[in-house]
Amino acid sequence: MIKMSFSKQVKNELLQIEYENSCCEKSLLYGMCIFGKSFSSYGVGIQTENEGIAKLYKSLLTKYCNVKCAVKASPQRRSYTVMLTEKADCEKILKVFGHESTGSLKINFSNFDCDSCANAFLAGAFLSCGTISDPKKDYHLEFTVAYLNLSKSLVTLLSECDIAPKATNRKGYNIVYFKDSETIEDCLYIMGASSSMFEMMNVEIVKDIRNKANRTANCETANIEKTVKASYEHICAIEKIKEEKGLDYLKQDLKDVAVLRIENPEASLADMAKLSGLSRSGVNHRLKKIVEIAKDL
Repeated sequence: MIKMSFSKQVKNELLQIEYENSCCEKSLLYGMCIFGKSFSSYGVGIQTENEGIAKLYKSLLTKYCNVKCAVKASPQRRSYTVMLTEKADCEKILKVFGHESTGSLKINFSNFDCDSCANAFLAGAFLSCGTISDPKKDYHLEFTVAYLNLSKSLVTLLSECDIAPKATNRKGYNIVYFKDSETIEDCLYIMGASSSMFEMMNVEIVKDIRNKANRTANCETANIEKTVKASYEHICAIEKIKEEKGLDYLKQDLKDVAVLRIENPEASLADMAKLSGLSRSGVNHRLKKIVEIAKDL
């Protein structure tokens, strides 16, 4: 069984929203229309890999614009298209959303009748041109917009919602995007995908715990390696003194530490301090002295 992508999961969640106010549902349609495949007097339509999006687009066009249209599936049903090409139908839709005048395409904010309309509009925009990465792999949400001025007005709208996106150009398309996990979570919440937002937050928490555990493990490994390296140096020095002069060559305080080190090769300086009753710096000073004596020999 093929696992559903996180992007499709978010879109399916947005499709399940039932809006209390018709103005919000109309704003959802407006977002789908203006960010769809085409939105002009020559053609109004959408192309998507999600059949549910195409069906919703069709039903809302009929409900709010009084035009009839059909969902056409590609071979193997890999994409679904709803396209109106009759000029009268296209102009009717443009008029509904206040786009009778020709000119650069940008968001007509007068379509938002209540405080929640902008949220529904963003949900519609995401259904038409949005994608989001699997948070287990990467944090990235973007809108792919065909027109520059339209992308600029989207940036303005998102900024007014207190989520500031970044913008770039990729292969002739204007990309409005987020890469910060918290901002993406805010965007999901605003659009109405709260379940996906909570799932993303859980993934982020698990990632953070794993990263902390890895840092701790790496730190412990480094400390172990440091202890082993130091212990090896100490033991080599002690063995050299033992072979050439005998341990009685050392003063009693150094001899005691040397014997303790031989008996506890894996002990850290802190462990050696506990065993000897000395301070950690005291043990370290005696071991360094032993290493110096061995070098002099």
